[in-house]
Amino acid sequence: MPDFLLPDLGEGLTEGEIVTWLVSVGDEVSVDQPVVEVETAKAVVEVPCPYAGVVTATHGRAGESLAVGSVLLTVGAEGFQEPGVVVPEQGSGNVLIGYGTSEAPRRKRRRARAAAPAATSAPEVTAAPVVTTRPGVISPLVRKLARDNGVDVGALTGSGPGGIVRRHDVEQEMARRVVPEKSTGGRRIPLKGLRKTVADKLSTSRREIPEATVWVDVDATGFLAARAALKDVGLLALLARFTVLGLKKFPELNSRVEGDEIVVLDHVNLGFAAQTDRGLVVPVVKNAHDLTASELSAALADRTAAARAGELTPADLTGGTFTVNNYGVFGVDGSAAIINHPEAAILGMGRIIDRPWVVDGQLAVRKVCELTLAFDHRVCDGGVAGGFLRYVADCVESPVSALSDL
Repeated sequence: MPDFLLPDLGEGLTEGEIVTWLVSVGDEVSVDQPVVEVETAKAVVEVPCPYAGVVTATHGRAGESLAVGSVLLTVGAEGFQEPGVVVPEQGSGNVLIGYGTSEAPRRKRRRARAAAPAATSAPEVTAAPVVTTRPGVISPLVRKLARDNGVDVGALTGSGPGGIVRRHDVEQEMARRVVPEKSTGGRRIPLKGLRKTVADKLSTSRREIPEATVWVDVDATGFLAARAALKDVGLLALLARFTVLGLKKFPELNSRVEGDEIVVLDHVNLGFAAQTDRGLVVPVVKNAHDLTASELSAALADRTAAARAGELTPADLTGGTFTVNNYGVFGVDGSAAIINHPEAAILGMGRIIDRPWVVDGQLAVRKVCELTLAFDHRVCDGGVAGGFLRYVADCVESPVSALSDL
């Protein structure tokens, strides 16, 4: 009993999925008769059998994948004929590699088919041969789309020629099943204007900047004491002044990447995050390196008021070289902040709370907060980033130590 193996289906394909068996066990098959429909990654093809005889076994069920070379069909020895060789000019037209017949068997089958009507009571006619048509073959892509979305193509009425199910038919069935996502409750906020501008900028930052983050816990007890003593200087302004001093010592963080160059800037335009009813905005204080702590505090208060009133101009929101953020006002300890593109870094301060802290070898309760620096790893390494953050942390822990740099 010869076994018919799944042949090479061409184009480097290594397997096929059984779609439909065209014969059953006990059927008599002739040489080159299609016996099964197989779906590959390219198309659905009818596979012809190279043997004649009686089918004694079929191997595989509809929907099962078989590797090329696997046993597909077993044909009984009775009436067995060796497969012929395809001759391109005279062959049967089957294109499966290594299978097919010469023209002689094809002519014999045609005569046999033509003779079949003579056995009926109908008068013999000399009209053109009767051509029987099979249902249209569904595209593999359409079949896969249906399978992946749980659509039964057999239950669909195809809109293609001959009732073929097309992609449009499957998509219509998928759309019919979808529950509308529009909610009658909730609230929709258009992403436009200033909100969209900020969103686009943050998306660009995440997409283009290879950022890294370092952080440190600091004893802010002295920081709060300095803030209380200065009265007209807010916490963010004091942190901003220490930041400007740190950028003077570590200028690589006050830079931007332009093409294949890192541009280290000679001025500090300090941006700061401000929460408004229209979302988060980042106003910029120009030439912050020229301002005292009091002047910085006044500039920050002025920009914050303008932001919340919606009175900031485009010039007030552009040109920043470094950003500071007091996310502690939201009651959080730390944050992996997004760098404000095209800047190279952003410094954040978390909430200041009581924590146990070792002072001169003794455990004490101190005011502690976390400082976080996110930086563009293209402009500097961890040594520079860590050096800058440590300097700012030392200023927060001992504001008096910053006096020598003022």
